[in-house]
Amino acid sequence: MLRTPRKVTYLQVIMGFSRLIRWQNLAIIVFTQYFTRYFLIRDKPLSFTHLFEILFEKNLFLISLATVFIAASGYIINDYYDIKIDLVNKPDRVVIGRYIKRRWALLIHQFFNGAGIALGLLVDKKIALVNLFAVFCLWLYSNQLKRLPFWGNLMVAILTGFSLLVLAVYYPGHQREVWVYAIFSFFITLIREIIKDMEDVKGDELHGCKTLPIIWGIARTKRLVFGFIAIFISILFVLATQLPNQRVAYIFLVLMFPVGFLTYKLVYADKPDDFAFLSNACKMIMLIGVLTMIFA
Repeated sequence: MLRTPRKVTYLQVIMGFSRLIRWQNLAIIVFTQYFTRYFLIRDKPLSFTHLFEILFEKNLFLISLATVFIAASGYIINDYYDIKIDLVNKPDRVVIGRYIKRRWALLIHQFFNGAGIALGLLVDKKIALVNLFAVFCLWLYSNQLKRLPFWGNLMVAILTGFSLLVLAVYYPGHQREVWVYAIFSFFITLIREIIKDMEDVKGDELHGCKTLPIIWGIARTKRLVFGFIAIFISILFVLATQLPNQRVAYIFLVLMFPVGFLTYKLVYADKPDDFAFLSNACKMIMLIGVLTMIFA
């Protein structure tokens, strides 16, 4: 069992904690929500005045902060259950048990969950219910679904889409456009999660996980990903062409180029480094997708 070193500096704890909660991913969530509010759910013409109004909008801040707390809590509980697996797949990145004690990780996880639900309640009961559902799903994923084929991947993708849909619940304007981008986020995340399973197959298999690459093998799992990419492209294009704003259809047509590159690289991927590259490529496609809201 991994033990916390006797001498751990405050800097090591802070750096370890920031790595544990994936601060870069949390920053992307905040950026995406504010970006969506300004460019996609705008209720006024684009201007610096409106931008500053949004930056200091109380309820948007509370929604975003609640989302960050819940997402961070999900990362903590996921790593808590995955210590042994991560010691095989990513030994240098293990934080719980090395820099942060296990019981403290659980306490922080519970506090973050409670804070996320409470902050949602300060905004609206519907937001609190969405956050409560997200908390339950994250627990279910980390405790049960992560070790089952596909269901864990699906749960993470759904929750990623919810980070945008929570805005559609509170803000009535441009809900259809938000749904299109939420579906985009859902599919890219689903594809990335399956690719990550192909990257981590060694450690997952050693500890009894039943992910798709372990049950089906890499080749068959790749074919499933190709199928999801085809469905992803078809659904997004159909939905985008039904929107009043036709520019969204052209935007997603342009996004097919990086998706095509991802598909090409996946054909020849067979090593963990190849799948790690593809996982990062999915992140870049997600970021590019969010930035296209400027033109939507």
